[in-house]
Amino acid sequence: MANPKHRHSKQRKRKRRTHYKIEAPNVGTCSNCGAPKLLHHICDACGFYRGRLIISQKVKEAPVLAANDEDESAS
Repeated sequence: MANPKHRHSKQRKRKRRTHYKIEAPNVGTCSNCGAPKLLHHICDACGFYRGRLIISQKVKEAPVLAANDEDESAS
């Protein structure tokens, strides 16, 4: 395995690493609902991709309180 013959300076190391940086992800809008989404990905809000429904979203239901629970807590 090759070993360096001479030490690389901090400046040389930092010049090499100038291109190693984080870029912001490409964010577009969903054509169906208008929510922001990553390009080439399914929309998290509605489940559509390129105008087609790919994943059906589950509807969240509100919890229903039973009449018996209210009576017991009042006693």
